[in-house]
Order: sequence, then C-alpha cells, then structure tokens
Amino acid sequence: MKNQQSNNSEIPVYLTAIVTALPGNIDIVKSTLLNLVKNSTQEEACLQYDLHQSSEDEHVFIFQETWKDQHSLDHHNQMPYLLEFVEIAKDIVQLPLIIYKTNKIS
Repeated sequence: MKNQQSNNSEIPVYLTAIVTALPGNIDIVKSTLLNLVKNSTQEEACLQYDLHQSSEDEHVFIFQETWKDQHSLDHHNQMPYLLEFVEIAKDIVQLPLIIYKTNKIS
C-alpha cells in the first residue's frame, strides 16, 4: 500500500488556468503573467508553463501547466512570486480564477 501511494505522488499534474484581465488592465496583467512564466519555468519540477492570450478576447489569458507531481505543484503554489501575484490579482483580474486540474488521456 505504501508503495502504491508513492507511485501516485509521482504522477504528473496538468493544469489549465484561465485569467481574465479587468477592463483597463490588459497590459499590467500580461506583464505580471509573463513574470510568472519567467520565474515558474526556473523551477526544476516545472515541465511546462505556457501562456496564451485569446485571439477572440484580449482580456483572456490561458496557462497550460505541467508539474512533475502534486508535491511540486504544492511547492510552486507557495513560491513568493506566486503569492505576490495572488495579492496583486485582487485588483487587476476577474476572480475567482478558473483552474482546471486534468488527466492526460492522449
């Protein structure tokens, strides 16, 4: 049983996060999110951290993230630059953020 739990903790974690800038905040949101990309991709357990902007609505930004495992994602969520984003986000993005944790099927 212990071995099975260990294997589960090594399963990659896939996230899609949708961030919608409040009116008048597109540039600051984009700059702030690009800073997250810069810092997050430096984390050893970050396997993917791609930022997209909707071609239909420039207020909408979409992250595609892959983390080595749940522990790595938990660690990422406590990083100072992410906590700083959470604080800043209150004034510049629509809350709550939309976050999907997914399983890769193909």
